[in-house]
Amino acid sequence: MHTLPKLPYAYDALEPHIDAKTMEIHHTKHHQAYIDKLNGAIKGTDFEGMELNHLIRNVDTLPQDIRATVRNNGGGHSNHSFFWEIMGPDCGGEPSGEVGDAINEAFGSFDKFKEIFANAAVSRFGSGWAWLMVEDGRLGITSTPNQDTPIMEGKKVILGLDVWEHAYYLKYQNRRADYIAQWWDVVNWEKVNELFEKAR
Repeated sequence: MHTLPKLPYAYDALEPHIDAKTMEIHHTKHHQAYIDKLNGAIKGTDFEGMELNHLIRNVDTLPQDIRATVRNNGGGHSNHSFFWEIMGPDCGGEPSGEVGDAINEAFGSFDKFKEIFANAAVSRFGSGWAWLMVEDGRLGITSTPNQDTPIMEGKKVILGLDVWEHAYYLKYQNRRADYIAQWWDVVNWEKVNELFEKAR
């Protein structure tokens, strides 16, 4: 059965950009709820022991009676487990290493990349995510609704931003653009670079 991963830092570690109360609720309530519903859907089935991302990559082949639940809650579990890992205290700044070079090559500059990515995040109607992904060795930006992920389409994600209101509402209310602007200061580019090197 799937379990809640431990955060790699304290709930207040991303202050002042993301507040401790939001992090605690997001992790212990929202993420845990996705796991509980996912486990309930697959309990007693052949999918109970399947690795999470393998499960959601093949979500369209699941039985109809559990498919939507696994899509929403397996996606939620995968997305959040990933999200915690690509943030950290004393992070932010500009990416270096291979991913920094690849961002400059694909988008012209880091500032241009941030502009395009932020636009994908702020313009996502309702709830969803913005992603930096690797497809055929090249970087691309996309957004997905709800708890969908490019992993469901066989793509590899290396950076993701949660733009569900529960991710920012306590501190930023309806100011999603302000949340996005502050989020860059907690991006763990070392981890993103590691993911990029593996994805290539």
